[in-house]
Amino acid sequence: MLDDPGAASSDTMLQCNMPRPARRAASGALRALLVLLLALSAPALSQPADAPVVYRISFPAPEHHYAQVEVTFRGVPPAALEARMSRSSPGRYALHEFAKNVFDLQAFDGTGRALEVTRPDPYGWNVTRHDGTVRIAYKVFGNRVDGTYLGIDATHAHINMPPALLWARGFEDRSARLTFTPPDGLSWRAATQLFPTEDPWTFTAPNLQYLMDSPVELSDHAVRSFTVSNPDGRTFTIVLAVHHDATDADVDEYAAGTERIVREQGAIFGEFPEFETGAYVFLADYLPWGGSDGMEHRNSTVVTEAASLRGNARGMLDTVSHEFFHAWNVERIRPRSLEPFRFEHANMSGDLWLAEGFTTYYGDLTLARAGLAPAVGTMINLANAALDVAASPAHRFRSAVEMSQLAPFTDAARSVDPTNFSYTFISYYSFGAALGLALDLDLRARSGGRVSLDDYMRAMWRVHGKPGGRQPGLVERPYTRDDARDRLAEVSDRPFADAFFERFIEGRQVPDYAALLAPAGVVVRPRHPGTGWMGAAVDAAGRIVAAQGLVPWGSPAFDAGLAHGDIVRSVNGRAFTPGALDRRKPGETVQLEILRRDGRVVPSTLTFREDPRLEAVPVEAAGGTLTAAHRAFRDAWLGAKR
Repeated sequence: MLDDPGAASSDTMLQCNMPRPARRAASGALRALLVLLLALSAPALSQPADAPVVYRISFPAPEHHYAQVEVTFRGVPPAALEARMSRSSPGRYALHEFAKNVFDLQAFDGTGRALEVTRPDPYGWNVTRHDGTVRIAYKVFGNRVDGTYLGIDATHAHINMPPALLWARGFEDRSARLTFTPPDGLSWRAATQLFPTEDPWTFTAPNLQYLMDSPVELSDHAVRSFTVSNPDGRTFTIVLAVHHDATDADVDEYAAGTERIVREQGAIFGEFPEFETGAYVFLADYLPWGGSDGMEHRNSTVVTEAASLRGNARGMLDTVSHEFFHAWNVERIRPRSLEPFRFEHANMSGDLWLAEGFTTYYGDLTLARAGLAPAVGTMINLANAALDVAASPAHRFRSAVEMSQLAPFTDAARSVDPTNFSYTFISYYSFGAALGLALDLDLRARSGGRVSLDDYMRAMWRVHGKPGGRQPGLVERPYTRDDARDRLAEVSDRPFADAFFERFIEGRQVPDYAALLAPAGVVVRPRHPGTGWMGAAVDAAGRIVAAQGLVPWGSPAFDAGLAHGDIVRSVNGRAFTPGALDRRKPGETVQLEILRRDGRVVPSTLTFREDPRLEAVPVEAAGGTLTAAHRAFRDAWLGAKR
């Protein structure tokens, strides 16, 4: 193309009326410019606009906790390629600065020529003057095993994609192809929800959403599997890839418990999701030097614990139960506020009380239904957890929706400055679980046992989860809060649904758990009846000690102006002695002298109240009679469904 007549003619025209040296310089500059323009345009035209993004990931020295990554983008438009590291990870709602662990980054064009790289911000790399192909090579450090980060050592590579892989703006809809190169001499295998190819080390993803949602475990892990079937006859394989230091018998026990959970949860919905690869994979890491976490993904989950599986297989199943329920609830029954997931921003949703909280409720309930936890014990644990939520002063300040919206500040987020969350925030996990319990019991009681929370979840599944999406990783019909309210009206009635949402979801009222639990033969009573309560403890030196460093809002100590770290100097005019504030009765008032941390001594009046905290006990343990109706209610609620 350098012989193109048009190019020569332009060259000649630009040279007219110039001195010969200037004409030679102009000619050379123009030819260089034309060469550059042709180099930029011709390869781009030869590369398809939808060419897949290609990754190659290797581990030259896994003992040093880093991976070598190469990513190639083809068919790149002439403008700068904007490469990014994610700041958030699917299933996590807070920001995480993954770019901090990227080092030794270089960029090349399709011929191998080094390219200039600039940094527009701490999370990105811009590459210009390319030829339509950009290959970026970099190293990335990772030494944390959980559902969010990258963990590499001599035993495995535990890869969550956001902390490991660069991606580029404008390429989100492109497919990706990943090839892993394991270290020499190690018997690693790959386990992942990525789509397999004929090469056991090469996988694909249809788009960025699916890619970033697809963790990989490379290790010498144990594998167990079983199959499940849907009513239409389609069969899926449930795979357990277990990286562990236990025995085969421990893994077998763990797999057997997992199978019971999987089948019990399938019975709730009446079918399993359409796992696009034909399989669902548990990526399990149970090693004393690991991390403790669980993280859901579309066709897989990460479950980790910083402990051995040895002799403790059943103790690991609570996380399994929670995460597998997410295969329906969140991964497919998905809030519109999380669809699509944004990788450069915090993801805020007001619906985590349902997405995470109801999942927490069903995680515990499933263990009882599957015979992996005692039914009565599960019932009482659920009840007491809900009563603890009900007793929190945080209800004064935030609704379930507002608690959910705080996830970017509380979900594995790190804060340098203190917060007052100890009395203004209730985790949407526990808050939502308490609401799930209340709704389940209310639906059962008002329908005579014909309707339960199971029916509500099936309605959510039928309308919002089962329709699927245009391609894996996308949800076609994510729900709004009004949708969730409408589904509740469908299984109950409109006045009930509206009232439940207005009072308990969007409002700040607390369900009457004593009345709701009574049909199950559960007695709700004061935890410490007749005992004076101040809302904070006083140690032997007279120091005020409060949980998380803040005296609870509205407690007697709070109303008396006491703060964590204050020292009681005297009680009713007498020098403080250990036990001076013990054995007080509700309504009793004492005069205190308080030494503040700034050295001032101030007076305070404290009036004790009865401890507002309640406890749940089975009626048969509270001196009452367990009736046949109680037994029937418990069996319908806590009994197996498959």
